[in-house]
Amino acid sequence: MPHSIDFLYQKYLECRHVSTDSRAEQDQSLFFALNGPNFKGAKFAEQALQKGARYAVVDDPAMASANCFVVEDTLQALQDLARHHRQQLSIPVIGITGSNGKTTSKELVHAVLSQKFNTLYTQGNLNNHIGVPLTLLRIKPAHEMAIIEMGANHIGEIALLCSIALPTHGMITNIGKAHLEGFGSLEGVARGKSELYLHLDQYSGTVFINTGNEHLVRMSRRIAQKITFPAANDFYHSELLEASPFVVYRDEEGNTVQTQLVGSYNYENMAAAACIGKYFGVPLEQANEAIAGYSPVNNRSQVLQKGSNTLLLDAYNANPTSMAAALRNFGGMNAPRKVVIIGDMFELGAESEAEHRAIGEIAAAQPFDTVLLCGKDMRYAATAKETFLHFETKADLQQWLQEHPVSESYILIKGSRGMGLETLVELF
Repeated sequence: MPHSIDFLYQKYLECRHVSTDSRAEQDQSLFFALNGPNFKGAKFAEQALQKGARYAVVDDPAMASANCFVVEDTLQALQDLARHHRQQLSIPVIGITGSNGKTTSKELVHAVLSQKFNTLYTQGNLNNHIGVPLTLLRIKPAHEMAIIEMGANHIGEIALLCSIALPTHGMITNIGKAHLEGFGSLEGVARGKSELYLHLDQYSGTVFINTGNEHLVRMSRRIAQKITFPAANDFYHSELLEASPFVVYRDEEGNTVQTQLVGSYNYENMAAAACIGKYFGVPLEQANEAIAGYSPVNNRSQVLQKGSNTLLLDAYNANPTSMAAALRNFGGMNAPRKVVIIGDMFELGAESEAEHRAIGEIAAAQPFDTVLLCGKDMRYAATAKETFLHFETKADLQQWLQEHPVSESYILIKGSRGMGLETLVELF
């Protein structure tokens, strides 16, 4: 007979952490043997126990033992355990989703709130149906607040994550053309992301809304409890001064804040963090210090100095909305010479050709000196201007860059994760 969640919770409390990877350090973990598309997780349970897991959770009745517990579905058990743990907590839980800027917003909100609270937040990109439960199960009694990033590539996914994390507060960064293959359309994206609003409204939660975004204002019309930013009459007010390349803004008391983030699109993420900080009582000066001190890593909006070149590395991910914003922002920068290197945008389905062509048109309208396009679908963007250079593979692009060294330039590098364009950095 499968073990109950109450039983598993007692065992969870005896463990140091929860693991789903038998290759990782176990150290008194509760190991969940999750199944993959091509493997049964139960066969790795013994390995995890040998490496120091205290208990293992499996779906194979033949493996039942004093430290190996059987459930019908290990993923369901992980999600149910995380929900049960969440229900024992009375702390604020802030859910963050959106097409672009989720991770940067999460990092900035954490930077601000941790000035005053012991705050747990999503590590890396653990923002899906497995990552969210693992994040919730990291919350300890000492934590006073949690920030949970929620990713989705189809309708219903945010609703599921909300049913597990039970957020009390939340924010949608924006609605953009991301994961169109799964959502079907921009309207599908909006429906999927709005599941966070629906959950918060249903449970009398509070929503933070960027009033400069018409999509979000329209979607939140019926929300009872909302906190707004960053316009003059909003709960929190600030003003973007410049982004060339680093964002500088003026806060609501007239202080000028110099940041380490590039791109005017990142200003909205900063304003959101400052607004949430104000709502939870973080002093403005401390919030500004946290935002100014935040330095991006992991190939997201990074500025790198390589010889005589300044690189804007944003190769962690790309979709039509974020790509268009990056190109327009780069086009408006003051720079002696601008070189653009952009790669394919994935998960666009039937819209891929049209969206890549549109990106080509946007690039063609900007004052760029050189545009290098990489990937099979970027050939559609290449038709926008005869001076654009297209490379089917990254290896072809690397060879061209070795034969045509770039110097004394600002260089934008952006593409979907699978393109791996960050490896080009070593060529400059």
